[in-house]
Amino acid sequence: MMIKARIPACNTVSANLRSYDAILPGFQWTDIETEFSWHGTDHMNIITESMDRWADDPEKCAHDALVFSKGGQTERYTYGELKKKSCQWAGLLKKYNFVAGDRLIIMLPPCPEIFFTMAACARTGVIFCPIFASAGFYELEIRLEITAPKGILTLPDLVEKISLECAARMDHIFLTQGPAPGIFQNETVISSIPDQMPAEFPAQAFPGDTPLYLIYTSGSTRPPKGVMHTHQEMTGMLASARWVLDLKTNSILWTDADPAWVTGTVYGAFAPWLCGATSFVQGDPFTAANWYWTLEKFKITVWYTTPKIIRDLMEAGDNLPSRYQLGALVHIAGVGAPLPPELFYWVKDHLHCFPHDTWWMTETGIICIANLPCNDIKPGSMGKPLPGIRAAILDETGTPLPPLSLGELALKCPWPGLTSGLWHDENGYQRYFTADNWFLTGDIAVEDEEGYFYHQGRNDDLLKAGGDKVIGPFEIEQVLCVHPAVAEAAVISKGSEPGKGLSYLKAFITLKRGHIPSSRLNYEIKAFLKGNLAADIVVRDVVILDKLPKTRSGKLLRRVLRARELGIPGGESLNMQD
Repeated sequence: MMIKARIPACNTVSANLRSYDAILPGFQWTDIETEFSWHGTDHMNIITESMDRWADDPEKCAHDALVFSKGGQTERYTYGELKKKSCQWAGLLKKYNFVAGDRLIIMLPPCPEIFFTMAACARTGVIFCPIFASAGFYELEIRLEITAPKGILTLPDLVEKISLECAARMDHIFLTQGPAPGIFQNETVISSIPDQMPAEFPAQAFPGDTPLYLIYTSGSTRPPKGVMHTHQEMTGMLASARWVLDLKTNSILWTDADPAWVTGTVYGAFAPWLCGATSFVQGDPFTAANWYWTLEKFKITVWYTTPKIIRDLMEAGDNLPSRYQLGALVHIAGVGAPLPPELFYWVKDHLHCFPHDTWWMTETGIICIANLPCNDIKPGSMGKPLPGIRAAILDETGTPLPPLSLGELALKCPWPGLTSGLWHDENGYQRYFTADNWFLTGDIAVEDEEGYFYHQGRNDDLLKAGGDKVIGPFEIEQVLCVHPAVAEAAVISKGSEPGKGLSYLKAFITLKRGHIPSSRLNYEIKAFLKGNLAADIVVRDVVILDKLPKTRSGKLLRRVLRARELGIPGGESLNMQD
C-alpha cells in the first residue's frame, strides 16, 4: 500500500543540497573527492580529513567534536582535545606492538573511550571491530574466532564472557578501568596509560582500500558475516551526511545508536567529524523523559533515530513532548525499519519537525536511499537514491522491472561505501553481485512512477496470492495497523495451501494500551482485514503477542516467527544485529 500523500520539501532554502534534479545528471563522486587533501593520489587516512583537519584549523580547534552524557555528568572534547586523545591512544597501541592490519575488538557500552579507540585505530591502520557490550557468550566467541584479534578493549565485569581458548589466542585484554578480575594473565588496566603517551602521532597514509573497520551482521540460520569497510568510504560518508542529515559545521548531531551498530560507527563518529560538526552521545538507557530532556538540554539540531524509539515516545503519551523546549531541533531522520505514516504524522504533530526516512544496510556503508531535505516527502516511502547511486527493482533473473513492480532492491556498483569484502568469505561476498554488476540487497521493494522507493520486506518474506500475484508482508501489516487496537504487526507465510497455490498467511500483532486480548477482538480484526484486503489475500490466523521479535535497531524479524511456526531454531532475536 503506497501512500499517495505528499509533504512539500520544507528545507529547500537552507539545505546543503538545494536541488536534487539539478545535481543528479552530471554528478560524479570525484566532485566530492576534490575537497580532500589526498585528491589526485591513492593514499589517504580518514582521520587526516576529519578530526585532524579541524583540530589544525585555528577557527575550529576549540569547536566541540564530541559531547558525552551519562548519569547527569557531561564530558566535552573539542577537535583539538579529541585529536590529542586519539594520538595518545594511538601511542598506547604502538606501545603494545599493534601494527597496521592487526584487529582490535571493542566491547564497551557507549563511552568516550570507544571514540578515542576508533580514531586511534584509524590513525595507525589497526582494524577495529565494535561489539555490543550486551553480547552473549556465543555471540562474542564466534566473532573472536573469526576475527582472530590481537586484543580486546572491554570492562572488568565483561571479561568473564571471554572463553579460555579465545583469551589464550589474544595478546592483550585491555580494561578501561580497574581492578582487573585476574581471570587471565594477559589482562592490563590501561586507564592511566594513554595520558602518559605523546600528544602527537601523525596519521599514516594508506591505500584507499585499506580496511578501516570490521563489523558483524547476524542471521538466524547462518554464522555472522564480518563486513569490511575502508578509508576511501569517507567520500560517501561526507556526501550522505551533508545531503541526508543536512550537517553543517554548527550542527549538533545525536545519532542515538550504539557505536557497535554500523549507524553509530558511521554517523555517530566519522560522518559528523568529516563535516566539522558536533557528535553527541547519550550513555544512559532509554526513557521517554530522558530522550526529551537530552534533546532540550544539549540543543540537538539533528536527530538520527529509529522508528522503534519514535514508537516508544509515542506510547509514552502525547502530552510529554510539550513539557520540553525542542526549538533547536530542525531535522529528524529515521533508520533501521520503515517509518510508517502513523509515526510520521505523530512526529510532525508533536515534535513539530518532519521525520525523513532513510535506507541503507551494513554492507552499503552509507545511506543510499532517503527522503532528502530538498525533496518532497511521501510518508511511507524510503525516498529516492542519493546522487551518484543508481537503484532498481530486479526480477528473479536480475532484469530491472518497470515502476510499480514488486521485486528485489538492487544498487548499481560501485559507490564509496560498498563493503570491500566479507572477512575470510570471498564466496559469500560474490553472492551479493549479479553478472551485470548489481548489488543485491535482499530487500523487497517497489518503485513508483516518480522514483520513490517503498520497502516491502525481505526476500524470503514474499507472499503468494491469486495466480502469479506476489505481495510483500508490509502491505498487509500496514492495513492491520490501521485498526484502532493494533500497535504493531508481522505477517508470515506458513507455506502454500494444498491445491490452491496460495500462501497460508498468519498475522502476529501487539495491542495498543487500553485494549485487552479476547476472542471477540480477534474476530473483529480478522473481519477488518477481510474488508480491507483484496479478495485473493486471506489471512487465516491472527495471534496476539506481548511483543514482536526485533533486532536491537527495531527491525522486525519475520523469519524468527516463521521458524517458530515450523518448530526449527530461529536464532536468539535479542542478539541479532543489523
